[in-house]
Amino acid sequence: MGAQDFRCPPIENPADPAQRHALPHRTDSPYIPGVLRRCEARRTSLNELAETTMTDLVNDMTERFLRDAGIAPGMRVLDVGCGRGDVSFMVARIVGEGGCVLGVDRDPAPIAVARRRAAELGLGRVAFEERDLAALSPTAERFDAAVGRRVLMYQPDPVAAVRAMAGAVRAGGLILLQENDPTMGQGSLMPMDLHRQVHQWIWRTVEREGASLHMGFQMPSVFEEAGLTVQLVRAEAIVQTPRIQHQLAFIVRAMLPRIVQQGVASEAEVDVDTLEERLAAERTKANTTFVGDLVFSVCGRTPSPA
Repeated sequence: MGAQDFRCPPIENPADPAQRHALPHRTDSPYIPGVLRRCEARRTSLNELAETTMTDLVNDMTERFLRDAGIAPGMRVLDVGCGRGDVSFMVARIVGEGGCVLGVDRDPAPIAVARRRAAELGLGRVAFEERDLAALSPTAERFDAAVGRRVLMYQPDPVAAVRAMAGAVRAGGLILLQENDPTMGQGSLMPMDLHRQVHQWIWRTVEREGASLHMGFQMPSVFEEAGLTVQLVRAEAIVQTPRIQHQLAFIVRAMLPRIVQQGVASEAEVDVDTLEERLAAERTKANTTFVGDLVFSVCGRTPSPA
């Protein structure tokens, strides 16, 4: 299948073309005021925050980034490395019925899951295709924006990857990418050895698989080298407390075959069935804040027509 075959589902009730192709850059919602407005709108109580997992908070980071960078109703968006479609569905809620989302991933298994989820959710404005990022090339029907989460770190040539994404986006369009980065390490006032060990398992595995551990810090330069104008750079920490947790045990369970395969740790060393309980006990005993990875968000704009 050639790149020219990229198609979003047909728009039954298209938005006004002028509005659909307008790509505003939000300057009226910096991070802290944006959080305050969202909390006020949701009437979030302290008890509700205590029950919120960090996975929800990471998704909040992604959604704030998408909206602040200019993803808006009526846009046509390409989600690169879409996996099971989490970001695709988030974008679909933003662009609404007048827009559309095409998710692409080189692995057929998550694509099948994403298609099933879209059908269950009744989302006709979202489609998924099996496709490698390296196979992207300029298309006749270009998108208003391309997005991706934890994708660039796995690319052998990140500059070429960003250029490939830009080729699928119209002139003056947006590229929005988000990457986790452990460069600054983890921080806590009290010893939290198990939490640090778990992070080491994850990142040693990723490193041995050939991924970059510093892509968050590198992204702005990668964007500029790829010919984009960087418009927004943001870094937010994944923070845990005794009551607010990141789903580290879930991540390790999903990664366990890779952790073992890469020789990072054995199943006995990980003891995944008791890991969540041990992590919770360590947080409770320490009764302190644990700062994990930074999540970097970078938005760039492709060159406008001459």
